[in-house]
Amino acid sequence: MKKHLNTLYVTTQGSYLHKDGETVVVKQEDEVKLRLPIHTIKGIVCFGQVSCSPHLMGFCAENDVALSFLTSYGRFLAKVEGPVSGNVLLRRRQYRMADDPLFSAKMAQYFLIGKISNARTALLRVMRDHPEKGVTEKIQPVAARLANYMDKLKTPGNLDYYRGIEGEAAQTYFSVFNEMIFAQKEDFFFQDRNRRPPLDRINCLLSFFYTLVMHDVRSALESVGLDPAVGFLHRDRPGRPSLALDLMEEFRVFMADRLVLSLINLRQLSGEQFEQSESGAFTMNDEARKTVLTAYQTRKQEEIMHPFLQEKVEVGLLPHVQALLLARFLRGDLDAYPPFVWR
Repeated sequence: MKKHLNTLYVTTQGSYLHKDGETVVVKQEDEVKLRLPIHTIKGIVCFGQVSCSPHLMGFCAENDVALSFLTSYGRFLAKVEGPVSGNVLLRRRQYRMADDPLFSAKMAQYFLIGKISNARTALLRVMRDHPEKGVTEKIQPVAARLANYMDKLKTPGNLDYYRGIEGEAAQTYFSVFNEMIFAQKEDFFFQDRNRRPPLDRINCLLSFFYTLVMHDVRSALESVGLDPAVGFLHRDRPGRPSLALDLMEEFRVFMADRLVLSLINLRQLSGEQFEQSESGAFTMNDEARKTVLTAYQTRKQEEIMHPFLQEKVEVGLLPHVQALLLARFLRGDLDAYPPFVWR
């Protein structure tokens, strides 16, 4: 099994990263703050005004270390990549299958089984952990509706049919997201999903976590030789990592939403750690961003029993495992693609 390596997140503005032998060096105001051997990390994510030397960029590309640049509030800007890796025959097969409407609809079905099932599991766990009457009364009908959407996924249909189910299921799930917040409700409340810009603290957190998950999923797909830009559920669009968005659907609840709720309910974040601009957009301050990144890195080191492999896997390796299974299915080594379904 592939070993899970850490991702280096650099958030301090004005930091400078460069190469020293086989080591990545992080400097702040000419003072060395960190040294990491390149073989101990799988990725570097730079937020805001963080710069890197050209030698380090080339070094990362040569060693298959993903180097990404995001704005200070988490919007993806660019990624440094080396030569395209992987089996060209696998990519050719991926492209042919993505052009097949029936096969694309089948793949959409697989991805949405994972997404909706995991959303329902999250609701069931909230009811189990908070058996208060008011919580159950509001969440139980929504969990039942998600089960109904799961049944609808079994009906053969085209891409538009499955996208319609996905849209309705997502709206249904988020309709009770606010009911899963049990602390600091005066600062953390949820009405609906909004982005670009996020207009409340929870949407700010969701968008930030989704960016982190996207980085990991995209890197996982590239590591197994798949093209993250050519998807099935999400169609091609210039600059859009469609396949990464497809595969990410399985992980939104498990790797992002749950962590947002945990940070709020355990009071690891506070309302004062967010700033609101004149346009109404919310952003995290440096303290909140570091708390979020630490929590994400810690969560990725936890282990879970993989439902298909039936062996323990670190959470941070889940995107890689699913990317491998997807590649095996596209090559014809598996009869069906097994989406990640959280138990």
